[in-house]
Amino acid sequence: MEKFQSMEYGPAPEDASGVMQWLDAHGRWFGHYIDGAFTKSSAAKFESKNPATGELLASIAQGEAADVDRAVKAARAALPAWQALTGHQRARYLYAFARQVQKHARKLAVLETLDNGKSIRETRDIDIPLVARHFYYHAGWAQLLGDVTDNGYTGDTDLKGYAPVGVVGQIIPWNFPLLMFAWKVAPALATGNTVVIKPAEFTPLTAMLFAEIADEIGLPKGVLNVVNGDGATGAAIVGHPDVDKIAFTGSTEVGRIIRKATANTTKKLSLELGGKSPFIVFDDADLDSAVEGLVDGIWFNQGQVCCAGSRLLVQESVAERLYDKIRARMETLRIGSPLDKAIDIGAIVDQVQHDRITKLVAMGVAEGATCWQPEIAVPTKGLFFKPTLLTNVHPSSTVAQEEIFGPVLAAMTFRTPAEAVELANNTAYGLAACVWSENVNVALDVAAQMKAGVVWVNATNVFDAAVGFGGYRESGYGREGGVEGLYEYLEPAWVKSEPKMFASIDEKQVLRSAQDDNSGVDDHIEGALGIDRTVKNYINGKQARPDSGYSYAVHDRNGKVVGEAPVGSRKDIRNAVEAARAASAKWGKTTAHGRAQILYYLAENLLPRRGEIVAHLADFVGPEQAAVEFDATIERIFSYAAWTDKYEGTVHNPPFRMVSVAMKEAIGTVGILAPDDAPLLGLMSLILPAIAMGNAVIAVPSERCATLMSDLYQALDTSDVPAGVVNLVAGKASELGKTLAEHDDVDAVWCFRDETASSMVKLGSIGNLKQTWTNEGRVIDWFDPARGEGRWFLRHATQVKNIWVPYGE
Repeated sequence: MEKFQSMEYGPAPEDASGVMQWLDAHGRWFGHYIDGAFTKSSAAKFESKNPATGELLASIAQGEAADVDRAVKAARAALPAWQALTGHQRARYLYAFARQVQKHARKLAVLETLDNGKSIRETRDIDIPLVARHFYYHAGWAQLLGDVTDNGYTGDTDLKGYAPVGVVGQIIPWNFPLLMFAWKVAPALATGNTVVIKPAEFTPLTAMLFAEIADEIGLPKGVLNVVNGDGATGAAIVGHPDVDKIAFTGSTEVGRIIRKATANTTKKLSLELGGKSPFIVFDDADLDSAVEGLVDGIWFNQGQVCCAGSRLLVQESVAERLYDKIRARMETLRIGSPLDKAIDIGAIVDQVQHDRITKLVAMGVAEGATCWQPEIAVPTKGLFFKPTLLTNVHPSSTVAQEEIFGPVLAAMTFRTPAEAVELANNTAYGLAACVWSENVNVALDVAAQMKAGVVWVNATNVFDAAVGFGGYRESGYGREGGVEGLYEYLEPAWVKSEPKMFASIDEKQVLRSAQDDNSGVDDHIEGALGIDRTVKNYINGKQARPDSGYSYAVHDRNGKVVGEAPVGSRKDIRNAVEAARAASAKWGKTTAHGRAQILYYLAENLLPRRGEIVAHLADFVGPEQAAVEFDATIERIFSYAAWTDKYEGTVHNPPFRMVSVAMKEAIGTVGILAPDDAPLLGLMSLILPAIAMGNAVIAVPSERCATLMSDLYQALDTSDVPAGVVNLVAGKASELGKTLAEHDDVDAVWCFRDETASSMVKLGSIGNLKQTWTNEGRVIDWFDPARGEGRWFLRHATQVKNIWVPYGE
């Protein structure tokens, strides 16, 4: 027993000679992979080094705007032929990728370890098998989607009628170089897109080896293009006018830059950004298992993981016991050469990152935290950082709020489940979370309350190609993997065929405020009407006069004054957002059946007023359209009442003894800028899916038809719609939309107006990176149920949370 206890691990180095020969065969120099060929020259280069030794691995060409342009042109030229292939033919290429990854698994694993610094055990046993899994999984989707026609895919799936977005620009990080490559490339190719991808400048080598694999399987020229370089190269991809979509994984700071750069374009955008994930341990948890979970949660890949469990929240009664166990386990961790199969913690990827970790730990100590590191040997050469435990951390301290991206655990305590939830959600991020408890009721109850896209119960850092991954809030939007991830590379087939609408109505001409008239009321309105017919805003279930104190004349289609509407202001939006925020939590927890009943009741209360509402609507669109529009609105209410308890989540069955419950959750508070055409139907076609899925809304109706609000809020008042669930604020869409987009308590903004409004909303969303959904100025046929209602709308009204739950002994 004594000998067993004193046994030391001997060195078990992986043989890297094969990879070194491969590097030497290339002369330790790599260009780009464009249009099926490797480039040979470049005016500029950068170096890829082994972070564990400082050894130069290879020199890499620095991509310039001309390189990006050639790659995009190659991808564009290859697109028609790639989409002309059958689904089966594309599936065979993806299957071939999977088989070749398995064939070259050891070479890929060693090269990844040399370039990134992570343990060979991780690259060999986790990264590379998951790369192959993604290509296998998406080969299946390519087969099921079928052929691409003018009307979208022909396969028998929920994605029928969707089409590829086109040329996709992808930018990936250095922490999981090849895995992120697979996460991006596999779904893009499976869905019929062509790709221009930029690996991280620190870790481009496995992308170069993968490009060789593309040659091995005979992938058509131009379908996959790899351009190396730094942030300037990425900016060239983002800014290229012939790229249809950008998919980015990286820091939240860079995500904001990309959101700004794409705001004035029609590029589709998905962002997988930073995180500060909570690791919650209750007093009834198996503490030893929780400690092993922590090893995977924060010291996996040296903590250089966006979803790392970097915030430990432990129930106060067991905190010291858990800390003791953590310290004891940290003493057994081995740090050293990543090629040693007995090593737990490898090297930090670059000196810049090493310096950042050092600085943040020092800052945590300065702010009152207690720092503890184990007495373990650390190589004197290379970029290594000891596993670190910070206790006595205040929830507002820098190390509790900022992403460190290193092997540093910040620990805090809580007393009750409610406090645990509050502390866990006390972050701008929302990528992942872990909950450890032997009480399944507590675990699932807390998991459901997490503002995070992925929650692991009694597990951590479990991934599979069939299960979506992505964040809430400033952790970005969009999903990687699963059917959710396919949507990021698709759009309804009819969207691009729609013409651009004319610019929205001239607000200055429509709105008459006191800035143009001292009285705020046009004299001829008062004379024409005789009585006050001023419509008010509708906020928190009550009619509310505008804070501005001003109103404007609303004219019918013949120029006759039919009433007045309020000129809403920033304060009106503020009040409406506060009301929506307060209502959204309770409304989101209302059962789907309960929400359906209220929507049916709304239709029931609108129907007896058909004649009155049609007459009001006819002032703007004529009697024929008014009648059709009203009837279509009633039918749309019935449709979304029906959808409330049928647009459900699913249960994934990954290849482990776990299930993943994919829950479709409300986003929260949604701002809506309604269209000018079909003023009643267009407005309701946006409000209805949002509230059907449990969101609360702040809607800005068309300026020229804003008096219609009075017909709606009278119906809302009598239909049991809770106060604050629907708020209506009239006024200048450009001003109110900007306020909504910039408001940090608004979770999403939908804009179905002109291109200028779409750009304004996207620019305004940068602050808290709220989700935006716009028509990009395109006409929407609101009278066509295939285009004006259904899953496309419901998908934007929800976000998917995947809760992983283990089973068995």
